Amino acid sequence: MTLRTRLIIAFVAATVPPVALTWWTSVALLDRSLAMSPTQQVDALSKSLEKTGREVYQRARARLAEEVEAERLKPAVLATQDPRVHDFWESGRSEEFSLTAEGGKIQFLRRVEDAVEVYESDLNGINLHAVTEQYKQARELLQSSRDRDLKRGFSLTFAVVALAVWAASLAGLIWWAHRLSRPVQRLTDALHRVAAGDLSVRIDDRRNDELGVAIGAYNDMAEQVERSREKLVHVTKLASWQSLARKMAHELKNSLTPIRLTMEEIAVRYPQDDFVDQASQIVVDEVVALERRVRAFTELASEPPVQLDPLNLNFIVEERVQFLKAAHPEIGYDLVLADESPTAFADADLVRGVLTNLLENAAHAAGRGGVVRTRTWRKNGTVFAEVHDSGPGLNAQARAALFEPTISFKKGGMGLGLSIARRGAVLCGGDLSLIDSELGGAAFRLTLPTCQS
Repeated sequence: MTLRTRLIIAFVAATVPPVALTWWTSVALLDRSLAMSPTQQVDALSKSLEKTGREVYQRARARLAEEVEAERLKPAVLATQDPRVHDFWESGRSEEFSLTAEGGKIQFLRRVEDAVEVYESDLNGINLHAVTEQYKQARELLQSSRDRDLKRGFSLTFAVVALAVWAASLAGLIWWAHRLSRPVQRLTDALHRVAAGDLSVRIDDRRNDELGVAIGAYNDMAEQVERSREKLVHVTKLASWQSLARKMAHELKNSLTPIRLTMEEIAVRYPQDDFVDQASQIVVDEVVALERRVRAFTELASEPPVQLDPLNLNFIVEERVQFLKAAHPEIGYDLVLADESPTAFADADLVRGVLTNLLENAAHAAGRGGVVRTRTWRKNGTVFAEVHDSGPGLNAQARAALFEPTISFKKGGMGLGLSIARRGAVLCGGDLSLIDSELGGAAFRLTLPTCQS
């Protein structure tokens, strides 16, 4: 299960119960609120008002009927065409009780021959029309409240709003979880590839949080492991090359010495023979060249003593440049040295040998009118010295076998210089690597540890 899935499940598990509990609590409180709402009081009052109005009307009607029966009231006799009694006359009823138009009196209508008798009685200031209208309004208000169904509407609205907020939060969490899990997944994939042996994997993700620190630590770790593996491979190969070089140097030396002595003796015995003199000189020159190569192989096979001491890298770089500048006056030298002189912990003779080799190679590559730039700097407990040249650079074949011995890519070279130089850097606890040149040619970086306390 991925980290993103776990975060989503954790969010759902952490938010759904509180949201459900909040909804249930809100509905319960709404029920209580509605139970105590004025609508029930209005309902009770409207019913009480209706009952009171009916009782007042019935009593007034009974009293009026009693007074009419006792003939204590004199009626008003109206013609049948009078608008006030026209509807009653047309209805065909013999008698009828009703309220006056103002609502403050009750009247009794009775049919007599071709006229209508009208008896009226006061309701003691009670306007039953107004009471009826108030009752009607109260019932309409109650009916409207029932039609709206506040509980259902509130519950539905709350559910929709809560669901919308929760869904928006979930969408934000999914986006954040994806953003959080993506670098973690990339880091995990990179670690799997490193475990499978691919040490070239780097993660390009600039972050300022803990994941950024972890990614930076991974990149540094992978780079260090890759350099360590390259150094280990180089040291392993170097051990094999040294064993072979010792055998070759021994066999060649044993054979070359008698050949050179014999040819010198022949030249002495036959001084007047031009052919013999020329042939012996050729053989001697070739033997001398072979002996020089034998000495180079002997140097490769030898294990020089290493004396690690604090040394001023700026001073050694300036010393080597000044030493070689006289031998190559046609070359322009550019020094870019660190402001605070970096102090390395290394063998001074081995460092001088490495720098000499690099500067000589750079001078030959740059050619007449070329430029050789040397810079020093320090970072995170490591000091660096770089040598750049403005020469034609190195092709893919040269880059692939640059530090292997017995392979040379320049005229008169034996192919051992860079291999010996890298061995010296490794013996000092550092390394020598090929980098991109600032001047368009080739460039090498010497890495050394800083001074130890």
